Amino acid sequence: MSGSGQPVTLTWLSGPDIARLAMSDDEILDAVEAGLAAQGNGETVIEPRMHLTPDPAFRGHFNVLRGYVAPLGFAGVKIVGDYVDNYKRGLPSEMALLNLFSPETGMPLAILDATAITDMRTGAMTALGAKYLGRSGSKTMGNIGARGSSYWNVRLLDHLFGFDEIRVHSRRPESRDAFGARLEADLGKPVFVTDNWRDCLDGADIMVEASRLDERCELFKTAWIKKGATVIPYGTVSALEFSLPDIMDKIVIDDAGQFRSGKLGALRPQIDAGTVSEETVHGELCEIVTGAKPGRETDDETILFWHRGLSLSDIALGAAMLNKAKAMGIGQELVYA
Repeated sequence: MSGSGQPVTLTWLSGPDIARLAMSDDEILDAVEAGLAAQGNGETVIEPRMHLTPDPAFRGHFNVLRGYVAPLGFAGVKIVGDYVDNYKRGLPSEMALLNLFSPETGMPLAILDATAITDMRTGAMTALGAKYLGRSGSKTMGNIGARGSSYWNVRLLDHLFGFDEIRVHSRRPESRDAFGARLEADLGKPVFVTDNWRDCLDGADIMVEASRLDERCELFKTAWIKKGATVIPYGTVSALEFSLPDIMDKIVIDDAGQFRSGKLGALRPQIDAGTVSEETVHGELCEIVTGAKPGRETDDETILFWHRGLSLSDIALGAAMLNKAKAMGIGQELVYA
């Protein structure tokens, strides 16, 4: 109970609640872009993600993301499990909870099923990276991977660019075929499902790599990248040919702290070897969103955007969902104390 004798409550938004919100493409993009703007304006605190691997035999781990977004009045912690064999149990590979707190008192304010949030905000970060770094008039894209975030990569990128050609690939035929069929139905246009990396990526204007490798393997070849392309790799384990960053005119990241720490991510081998460093990185995407640094400056620039995922994006999208849920009368109040 509170000091006034009234129950203290918090809001619970379940997966079905979030589905009922039917967040539009623009609502998702606007929320995540607002989080980037707050980051660029110095109105956030972000801590690099932490990992917990309970047992390597389980073929999965947890990511713990923490942050504070001052304009929204929320601090937040998201815990997301990433288990590559979950499809064998009929479960999503990534399942998550987002916990939102008062930054002034520490009071829990809301708990949200963050599985869809994770997928949506990841796709939004991919799309916003291309918005600021992609060549105007980009008409072809290739996406490696068929998990939930890949769906939102393709959907939100197509929302911004209106592609003439969309190519997708993933390791399991049943997964990639179902993925392509879902995209075709939702986007109302053909989606080309390929059975190899090259046919998916070679010569595309926007190249997205969201693979789920068990160990590093140089499947993404430097030779496939044409001048002026935008390359967005965020697979957990690097699939990039080691030389790939060498041809880039700009490398942009989502957060310098996450760039420095951790053992995972697309550019980690190059960082460890010293061929990519903070000195060779152009800047963070938030700096480009706020105008502190330029994004794409010419059509022939070849640009790589590496994102690891921001707690700020989870918090910003979660806040937008809470506001919409309140307006729609969706959600459940739980007694906390």
